Amino acid sequence: NILQNRSTKKPPAYQWQDLALNVIRELSIPNFKRAATFKVCKEKNEAIIKQALIDTKELCRDGEKWKYFFKVLGPKNNKK
Repeated sequence: NILQNRSTKKPPAYQWQDLALNVIRELSIPNFKRAATFKVCKEKNEAIIKQALIDTKELCRDGEKWKYFFKVLGPKNNKK
């Protein structure tokens, strides 16, 4: 009975998934941009994602931070 009442949440299978969930939570990324967040976290280097997250937090004081985050990671900054 105790085992049935306990809900187990599976951890992410890959480290990039955990990183994406962290970015989504910290920047309040809306549901329609979640897939794009997972995609950039999978395709780009973890250090690049973390630096973009830090830059976004420091430089974007008002407005929608997630838009700034994607702008930083845009095609002009397309490094792996």
